Amino acid sequence: MYKWVYYGTSMDRFILSSSKIRVPRIIYGTAWKKAATAKLVSVAIQNGFRGVDTACQPRHYDEAGVGAGVAAGMKNGLTRPDLYLQTKFTSLSGQDPNRVPYDPKAPLPDQVAQSIAASLKNLRTDYLDCVLLHSPMPTMAQTLSVWSTLESFVDNGQIRQLGISNCYRLADLEGLYRASRNKPAVLQNRFYADTQYDREIRIYCNQSHIIYQSFWTLSANPHLLTHKTMTALASKHNRTTAQILFRYLVAIGVVPLTGTKSETHMRDDLAIFSFELANDELSAIDALC
Repeated sequence: MYKWVYYGTSMDRFILSSSKIRVPRIIYGTAWKKAATAKLVSVAIQNGFRGVDTACQPRHYDEAGVGAGVAAGMKNGLTRPDLYLQTKFTSLSGQDPNRVPYDPKAPLPDQVAQSIAASLKNLRTDYLDCVLLHSPMPTMAQTLSVWSTLESFVDNGQIRQLGISNCYRLADLEGLYRASRNKPAVLQNRFYADTQYDREIRIYCNQSHIIYQSFWTLSANPHLLTHKTMTALASKHNRTTAQILFRYLVAIGVVPLTGTKSETHMRDDLAIFSFELANDELSAIDALC
C-alpha cells in the first residue's frame, strides 16, 4: 500500500510549490459569500489567513468583493507579497448566462485573456499568484488551448503559476502534465468519499510535485467528523474534529480550503499549527480516507 510522506513534524504555515511559490498550507475559500464576501475576506486576513481562493465566476463568487476585502485586510501593515491570491478561469458552461465576465462570442483564447484582465482589476493587483482552469474543457485540445493562453500570462509575469480544479480522471491530469510547457503546480478537487478521496490522483500529485488542494472538506464528510477515531483524537488533543482533519491533511501535504463564515472557526482553523499528530495517529485517520 502507498505510504504518504508525512509532514507532521513541520509547523511551517507554507509549502513550496514546484514553481517555487510559497503556498499557505490552509487557504480561505470565498465561494457563496455574496454580499458578505468583502467583510469575511478582510476578517480572515486580519485573523491570519495569507491565502485566498476565488474565481472569475459571478455565478458563485464575488471576485470584486474579494479584492475589496483584501484591500481592507492589508491596512495593518501587510503588503501584496504577503498574500497568495488564487483565482480561476471558468468556461462558458460554468457561467451564469446573464453575468458572463467576458465576451461569450469571442474565441476561447480571448475569453481567457478577458477573464484574466477582469481578475486583475477585481483583485486590485498587477499579478496573480495562481490561476486554475476551473475544470477540464470538453476535449483535451480545448483544455490545452486554454492552458497555452494561460501560459502566455506566466511568460509576461501576470500569473506566477497554474493549476486545474475539478479534475477527477487521472488520465486527464496526466495528459495535461505531459503536454504542457508550464506544468500544473496545483490540483484543487472536492475531498469526498464518492471519489475515494482521490487517493490514486493524490499519489500522482505527490509523485509529480503537484500540490493537492481540498475543498468541500468538512461539509462533505460529516461521517468522518463523527467517527470514533476522530472524536477520540479530538478528546486526546483537546481539539475539534475539524481541527484534527485539517491537521491530518496538512501533515500529508494536502492544502485544505476552509470557507467558514465564523471568526471563531477561522481562529480554530489557523490553530492547527499549534499541535501535532503522531505518525500512528495519522495512519489511523488514513485508514478512514
